Amino acid sequence: MTTVERPDYKIIGTSPIRPDGAEKVTGAARYAADFKPAGLLYGAILRSPHAHARVIKIDTSEAAKMPGVMAVATHTDLPAAADKVEAIGESAVNLKELSSNILAHDKVLYHGHAVAAVAARSHFEAEAAARAIKVEYELLPPVLDVRDAMREDAPLLDENRHTKVMGGQTSDKPSNIASHNRFEDGDVEKALAESDHVVDREYRTRMVHQGYIEPHSSTAMWNSDDTIQIYTSTQGAFGVRSLTSQVLAVPLSSIRVTPLEIGGGFGGKTVIYLDPVAAVLSRKTGKPVKISMNRTDVFEATGPTSGS
Repeated sequence: MTTVERPDYKIIGTSPIRPDGAEKVTGAARYAADFKPAGLLYGAILRSPHAHARVIKIDTSEAAKMPGVMAVATHTDLPAAADKVEAIGESAVNLKELSSNILAHDKVLYHGHAVAAVAARSHFEAEAAARAIKVEYELLPPVLDVRDAMREDAPLLDENRHTKVMGGQTSDKPSNIASHNRFEDGDVEKALAESDHVVDREYRTRMVHQGYIEPHSSTAMWNSDDTIQIYTSTQGAFGVRSLTSQVLAVPLSSIRVTPLEIGGGFGGKTVIYLDPVAAVLSRKTGKPVKISMNRTDVFEATGPTSGS
């Protein structure tokens, strides 16, 4: 029998102490919702109760007069975003669509779409004021199924979207289909006709969400020198910095993002939802503003993977 001497590894085969373990088990770790700088105001988001509708009018006058309310924001407080695609992590996002998702511009595209925001001295005052905002909608037919969305007569979510065909010409007719990629090698019909067996199946997937434990939360401070500090729960601090810079049309160098402890993300905390809104409210009030989602907000408004 041959005896093999085991290498003396420093890490492999050992049980190293997690550097963040003690803070987490004792409750000392600070997550995004725990961050409370001096003078903190609390933000709340008004979300659409409709899956597809045109926003006709947003009346914030009553909300602005409610106790504790310091500022109200809508999409008019966001600069016009460029209609271009920006890389983010392992994917990409259209800046114009991203801005419209942060605060709806002319349409809401899903139940839970953010429409307006409020900053107040307490969370309860902010929530009450958000509910007092009056929105006039023109209801439109929703699209609730993938196949229905691809029909030629389907209600259009974006009247300016045209199908981009890989290796072909972009369609001149508006469509819900963003792109169409087709790959062929050889004579497919001939190969099928000559096959001994042909298996034809259709598979569908349901909508899936990562289901991370910690809801999204972000605190922003827009300082008097026009620098912005953001304390947030994110998997990509540099992505938050870059996208917030472009959505708010401020220099990249003026934004500093500090990622706090994260209670799960699994790819779901790379896109920005709350950060620019908190920043805009902070600019209006001159104080730090924190916005936190609840569980319903997370499931409805943070981009679950669509069914297919």
